[in-house]
Amino acid sequence: MKRTRHSIRLGGYVGLIFLMGCDTIMTSTPPAGDDFESPFDGMGHDLNAAFVEGDENFEKAFTVAEGLGPMCNNIACEGCHPGDGRGTPEMGFFRFSRDGDLAVEIGGPQHQDKSIPGIAPEQVPAGVDLSFRMPPPVFGVGLIEAIPVATILAHADPDDEDGDGISGRPNWVMPPEFVPAHHVGGGSELQLGRFSRKAQVTSLIEQVAAAYQQDMGITNDFIPVENAHPQSGGGMAMGDLVADPEIPAATVLLTALYVRLLQPPARGEQSAQVQRGETLFAEIGCANCHVPMMRTGKNSIPELSEVDAHLYSDLLLHDMGPGLADNRPDGDASGSEWRTTPLWGTRLVGDFLNGQEFYLHDGRARSVDEAIRLHGGEAAAAQKSYDALGDAGQAAVVEFVKSL
Repeated sequence: MKRTRHSIRLGGYVGLIFLMGCDTIMTSTPPAGDDFESPFDGMGHDLNAAFVEGDENFEKAFTVAEGLGPMCNNIACEGCHPGDGRGTPEMGFFRFSRDGDLAVEIGGPQHQDKSIPGIAPEQVPAGVDLSFRMPPPVFGVGLIEAIPVATILAHADPDDEDGDGISGRPNWVMPPEFVPAHHVGGGSELQLGRFSRKAQVTSLIEQVAAAYQQDMGITNDFIPVENAHPQSGGGMAMGDLVADPEIPAATVLLTALYVRLLQPPARGEQSAQVQRGETLFAEIGCANCHVPMMRTGKNSIPELSEVDAHLYSDLLLHDMGPGLADNRPDGDASGSEWRTTPLWGTRLVGDFLNGQEFYLHDGRARSVDEAIRLHGGEAAAAQKSYDALGDAGQAAVVEFVKSL
């Protein structure tokens, strides 16, 4: 089921926010399989109905009267994830820490650059480690959630025992108490992180609940406390007069179900050039981290149960070298480690961003070729092998990646 999205202009902020939908960013209406906002095929009536309701939550623009702020980065989920795909640098934000600590008492871990009328925007405290982040796409997270822990760990080699220079390792994270033990990523012990740039988030409940509270300043039953405002000595910012929590747990869970049911886009044409690029992609070592496929386990949602997830990621941490380091730890991840970014949907990046392309965690790479050349650390050998391919081989690899 599809719906029309509109572009909404809001005033009354210290900064001006635009909520952009697919129609604003895309160059044309996409054919079937060429979008990021479709549910899995074959879902029953109940799941489709829940998907539609969760979709409305995702695109809802909050107002001050509904509890927006007092500090925020945007007014709606789709404000940072237009069309459920990746955003642009203009939609990005800084995360910060001090000496490896999330620095919550001084406004961390996320910098909210906008605020409601009468409240000063948050200023980044002095002496903290900053990391600029691009909003990642949200499609396919249901498949990522459904991959068994053992399947992911089978690709880990923290001590590089096979001597290939690649030592992917899991990020073991203590989940927040509000994530129940029966939920993927929940419990009273360390759990496998699989979401966000450094795999520091273990569950979709945490991911969505924190996005409401951090990105929009919308408190909820899971996180009922507003963000601390550094300019108030670490206390709560005044100005938001709506009682907390501002949305119930049901809203968070329905939004989480919506993103869980978002289907990755279909792959593009398998031309001879693409097939050659796929072979070279594996030969030079890219597929050692960008693992083409992992299979999901049994799941209560049939569309997620025991299916092949062609994500092109091992969901593990890898040291990417000083060139891509942000020097900011997250969970057990160091300042130079990043979770392998899934490559599915790369084919449509330019279509969804008006012909522009932004890659890597901060969007610095403006092409697939540039993104590959910026790889270092554990990926340095693969990057050098890519250089040695010559123009024709490099073009084939790029063509393959842009077919995913």
